[in-house]
Amino acid sequence: ALGCAWHPEHFVCARCGGELGGGSFFEKDGVPYCPRDYGRLFSPRCARCTQPILDKMVTALDKNWHPEHFCCVKCGQPFGEEGFLEKDGQQYCRQDFAELFSSRCRGCGRPILEGYIAALEGLWHPECFVCRECFAPFVGGSFFEDGGHPYCERHFHARRGSLCRGCGEPIAGRCVTAMAQRFHPEHFVCAFCLRPLSKGTFQEQEGKPYCQPCFLRLF
Repeated sequence: ALGCAWHPEHFVCARCGGELGGGSFFEKDGVPYCPRDYGRLFSPRCARCTQPILDKMVTALDKNWHPEHFCCVKCGQPFGEEGFLEKDGQQYCRQDFAELFSSRCRGCGRPILEGYIAALEGLWHPECFVCRECFAPFVGGSFFEDGGHPYCERHFHARRGSLCRGCGEPIAGRCVTAMAQRFHPEHFVCAFCLRPLSKGTFQEQEGKPYCQPCFLRLF
């Protein structure tokens, strides 16, 4: 052994003195050691259990690990093919890293792992950035804000009371306010003859506007 001949009782571990002739041994600087003492003296130490690593080893984060001890510090599960993520010198599986450190979606509150939309002083999953009332996505990316929440044009105006009573569409320009409602000027008409009322007087009956002649004729 080691290029020399020995009496069996003299070929012993340099650390504990145990005979090595009947089993395996390790050599260091020309000196034999039993596996146990060689591991204690010279093998890398596992960063988790601090015991010597005698077989397979994982090197990560400038440390050495038994493969079964290199796992997520949060859930304790080993890392699969997706690997791990590091934060402050500690390793996490992707799920726990997202739960602990990723930005949260303003819509659903879940972590944002990939693409996002930045709007209204927050981040959103693309599928979560929708009208708060009808959940429709915003065509062309344009939206309306009220109370810190996004709305489509129709529901934005509905909240503000600026939908036309006549056609139900949003009023963006001139409007007529009557009977505690708002109208496009061209849609504020007599309920009977349909003539415009925006420039004249009208009479109300059961929540409907009538021109003066039709009101006198009907009521």
